[in-house]
Amino acid sequence: MKAPDMTVKIAGVTLKNPVITASGTCGYGREYLPFYKPEELGAITVKCVTLEPRAGNPTPRVAETPAGMLNAIGLQNPGAAYFVQHELPWLKSRGATVIVNIAGNTIEEYVGVAQLIDASDADMIELNISCPNVKKGGIAFGVDCAAVENVTRAVKDAVKKPLIVKLSPNVTDITEIARAAEAGGADALSLINTLLGMKIDTRARRPLLANGTGGLSGPAILPVAVRMVWQVSRAVGLPIIGMGGIHDTESALEMLMAGADAVAVGTAMFTDPYAPVKIRDGLEQFCRENGYASPSELKIR
Repeated sequence: MKAPDMTVKIAGVTLKNPVITASGTCGYGREYLPFYKPEELGAITVKCVTLEPRAGNPTPRVAETPAGMLNAIGLQNPGAAYFVQHELPWLKSRGATVIVNIAGNTIEEYVGVAQLIDASDADMIELNISCPNVKKGGIAFGVDCAAVENVTRAVKDAVKKPLIVKLSPNVTDITEIARAAEAGGADALSLINTLLGMKIDTRARRPLLANGTGGLSGPAILPVAVRMVWQVSRAVGLPIIGMGGIHDTESALEMLMAGADAVAVGTAMFTDPYAPVKIRDGLEQFCRENGYASPSELKIR
C-alpha cells in the first residue's frame, strides 16, 4: 500500500507532518531532546515571548484537575530579544520549523515583539490574544471582536512572516472572533486556548492557585475544542491548527476530521513526553490502513 504524504501546508509554510507542539508545554525545545528530536515534528511552537522579560505569577501556579490541569504561569519568559539571540538559533540549527507565540498588554507591545520575531529566522508568528488589554480596562483582547481585528491588523501590517491568531474559547460565539481575526488579515488560526477555571483548597478554604483562576487544559476540554474547530472551519476560509485535549491518535483524528489542517499537542506531554511522536506515527498508520493519501482527506466535508 502506498505511503501517505504526511506533509501539510499552513499559510504557505510546508510542515513535515501535521503534529505541532502547543505553546508553553515544550519550553524552547531543548527540554524534550531526550525523547525526540524537535525537527521530527511538523513544527515546534515555543513558549510565549513578550517584548520585555517577565517573572510570571507567584506560586502555586499549577494544579491537577480531573482529566486535566490548571495553570496560571503568567507568561514567564526571558524576553523576545533573549529568545532570538540564545534559543532560536539552536532550534533552527537542527532543522526545526519554529512558530513563535507572542503576547502583549497593548497593541504597541504586540507590534514591537512581532517585529523582533519577524526579523529573525523563525518561520511563523502565533498571536496570543488571551492577554489583558490595559488600555481597555484589562479585558482580554481575544473576547472582543473589534479588539481582535485591530490587534491582528496592526501586527499583520508590521510583519512579513505568516501570522497565526490563537483564539480564546472564553467567548459567547467563537465564529465571530474567528471572522474578526480573518478580517484583520490573519493567515491562519489556532484554537483553542485554555478555558478559564478554578480549584479550591478545601482545607485552607482558599483558591489553590495564587492567581485565583487559571487556564484549564487536558483531555477534559477536548469536546469543547472539537466543537469550536468544527464551527470555525465552516465560518472562515483560513487554515486551522486544532488543539485542546489532544492526547492520542484518536483525539487527533477527531480534530482533523472536525476541520483542522494540523494539530497541536500540549498537556499530554507532561504525562507522556513521547505523545507527539506517537500521535504522528498513529496518524500515518491510520491514513495508510484506511487508504487516505494525506491528512487533508480526513476532513468531514
